[in-house]
Amino acid sequence: METIESIKKEMLFEADAIKLAAEKIDENVKLAVDILLNCKGKIVVSGMGKTGLIGRKISATLASTGTTSIFLHAAEGLHGDLGIISPEDVFLAISYTGNTSELVSLIPYVKFNKIPIIAITGNKNSELAKNADVVLDCFVPKEYEPFGLVPTSSTTVALAIGDALAITLIRKKNFQINDFAKFHPGGTIGKKLLLKVKDLMHINDENPVVTSDVLFSEALLVMTSKGLGCTSIAENNKLIGIITDGDLRRILSNFQNAQTLNVKKIMTANPLFGSPEMLAVDALTLMEDHKITMLPIVNENKSPIGMLHMHDLIKAGVVG
Repeated sequence: METIESIKKEMLFEADAIKLAAEKIDENVKLAVDILLNCKGKIVVSGMGKTGLIGRKISATLASTGTTSIFLHAAEGLHGDLGIISPEDVFLAISYTGNTSELVSLIPYVKFNKIPIIAITGNKNSELAKNADVVLDCFVPKEYEPFGLVPTSSTTVALAIGDALAITLIRKKNFQINDFAKFHPGGTIGKKLLLKVKDLMHINDENPVVTSDVLFSEALLVMTSKGLGCTSIAENNKLIGIITDGDLRRILSNFQNAQTLNVKKIMTANPLFGSPEMLAVDALTLMEDHKITMLPIVNENKSPIGMLHMHDLIKAGVVG
């Protein structure tokens, strides 16, 4: 129990630190956002130690959401890497004390090239703050850090400020989900955002479809042979219904000699359907919202041209 309470206490400390920092946000943040929006080059994020790790994450978030950014380790900048900075860039410097020697040593070069400096620091009287064009305050009371020495809440606040800047830029730039997909072509995110239903659906001989004039026995044969546990019902080449494995118990319980009945009498009429151009993630949402595991896919004439199964989404990595 003591361990649980300790974990809760530390997490709440960090949450409170973010809340305190949010309450201190002022007009400076608007200026910072304007500078970032008007940047014609890239955002060069720099820091040292644990704060540097936070800077790497902020830079990665900016880059993945349409704002060109790169991380410059302050010490490496002093030893030859300053060449990555160009006059059209913005320098986003992160240092809680604001007096980190390696970071402060970069300031003359940055100012000589007339590059705007945005500082995220907990010390508004520091060398970094004095030389910055904009200061974003990440100060936290000493009791929020273990022994006042280990950076925990302060780095959390710095990260929260960086995330808030990135999200604000997303909104200002009207960055859309399709734009996000361009920066995430691989992995689960890419699959969720780029894959379309037409890339996953079963078509042609794999697509279970029967016409509305057949008996249930024939529909059951198609369901079994196609292996998807369902079949679309078409009339005049238009989707009018579906029968699924989930319907079988209902059909067998409610209808005697069900196999001799016409499918129109026992099908689920007017089923949900999708289009081949739908994003796979949108099809997943539709299926989850209506608790179904298969979705007929139709063309512009409402002809059933494919079948999408939840297993296809799982296999492709869209689920999860």
